[in-house]
Amino acid sequence: MRNAAHFRNSLISGILNILYPSRCPVCSGASDQWNHAPICRNCWSSITRYAGPSCSVCALPLASEHARLCGQCLQVQPPFTRVAAYGLYEGVLAESIHQFKFHGVRRLAKPLGHFLLHLDIPNADGIVPVPLTKNGLIKRGFNQSLLLSRVVARHTGIRLFLDLLFKTRETAPQLGLSARDRLTNLRNAFTTGGNLGGLRLLLVDDVITTGATVRECAKTLLDDGAKEVTVLALARAPFG
Repeated sequence: MRNAAHFRNSLISGILNILYPSRCPVCSGASDQWNHAPICRNCWSSITRYAGPSCSVCALPLASEHARLCGQCLQVQPPFTRVAAYGLYEGVLAESIHQFKFHGVRRLAKPLGHFLLHLDIPNADGIVPVPLTKNGLIKRGFNQSLLLSRVVARHTGIRLFLDLLFKTRETAPQLGLSARDRLTNLRNAFTTGGNLGGLRLLLVDDVITTGATVRECAKTLLDDGAKEVTVLALARAPFG
């Protein structure tokens, strides 16, 4: 059965690549697997879960296996319980997220979302995607965190909430800002739909760099009554 499915996928991929030839943006080889095209089979198979030392709270990669917390979490305890991230934001995983997020390759939502299912997902009352503003959603055409959240909800049975967290204020691009400036930039940018009644929530994002976005989202959810917020992310930037 598995061999038949593999043959069918290979046949479909071959036909599609003849009709709509494309190249893998990583290795420039042919895109030979339709469900995660344009990333080719060999490059996709190189994506692995990060298993090195990391902060037990925010998942920032650490230099020593003996360290449990990063400097930032030692100084200021984050509002979320912890971050569970699949891999580092580099190499093929970073390119895949880039294709998904900035080039509109929405079919990558499903295979990327499946990486989140390998994480240690706690019992929760609901899943909340990191939101975009209305203008941001119109500009991009979709919310990548929402598409990832749907995959997790579908396979875990955990309820997906679309009306709990909103981004109500446009913010400057986070790229190039310091960790402190990122927090200032996002302050009061999010709001909730009302009292959250002690819900235990999973907050889903694609990439965590300094963690400013998920910190502000988690703080907003907890301030309005959530009991606990755990963050799920595809990738963690190597440096916070």
